[in-house]
Amino acid sequence: MSVRMLRHYDAIGLLPPARVDPVTGYRWYDPDQLARLNRIVALKDLGFTLDQVAVMVDGTIDATELRGMLRLRRLELREQIAADTARLARVEARLRVIEKEDAMSTAEITIKTVPATWVAELSAPVAGFEPQHITPVLGPLFDRLMAGLEATGIPCAGAPIAYYEDAVDADGLTVHACAPVPEDTRLDSEGPDSDAVDHLTLTRLPAITAATILHRGVMDDVMPTIQTLGQWIGEHGHRSAGYNREVYLRYGEGMPEPWETELQEPLITG
Repeated sequence: MSVRMLRHYDAIGLLPPARVDPVTGYRWYDPDQLARLNRIVALKDLGFTLDQVAVMVDGTIDATELRGMLRLRRLELREQIAADTARLARVEARLRVIEKEDAMSTAEITIKTVPATWVAELSAPVAGFEPQHITPVLGPLFDRLMAGLEATGIPCAGAPIAYYEDAVDADGLTVHACAPVPEDTRLDSEGPDSDAVDHLTLTRLPAITAATILHRGVMDDVMPTIQTLGQWIGEHGHRSAGYNREVYLRYGEGMPEPWETELQEPLITG
């Protein structure tokens, strides 16, 4: 405790010293006053005013009650830190988007026809379209998908794909993790590997006409690329038909080269 704070506590009667030297004015405190000081500091950290603290330390609050109050406050602070950390990550992500608004090239944007393809997929709800909502869900979803295909011996016939749809009965989105598979693929829900295919679905992704751009880098930094693609679509007189697909051409932890993901934004045609 600072000298200034100890003098203040003395002045308001919260923690008077055991004695004061009449010559030097030094304040002396007894060891057993540390317990009272611990409670004062703890209650202040819980958000109580000094007047409230005075009433509480002079009352009947015991060590067990104080421990319970501090544990509750510890939990609240951890939740607040987690919320603030997430908020900071969102601010930093948005800042990166703004800083790169004029830096990305549109030279690689092309319009092409993407053929229909059969995929095995797993899906899950997500709270929103930004990376902080998608990454924690999509990564484990792909892990489960690939494990299910491996267990059943179904080959992955191309680069993994993700696509998005608005949730039907709730806010947010549904994200689909997909692996292209041969057209004659069948899922045997009665076979020895039935557990691995319990939640897998076979889906035929329709052919689309899409504006495409290659995103280089991890998907946590994808928003500037998505924004560049969206601006290009508007500036060239096209209209988007929905959320972009993501085709993961190059990915994996510890790769010497940047990840490469083709973003395919479907266009309204006709």
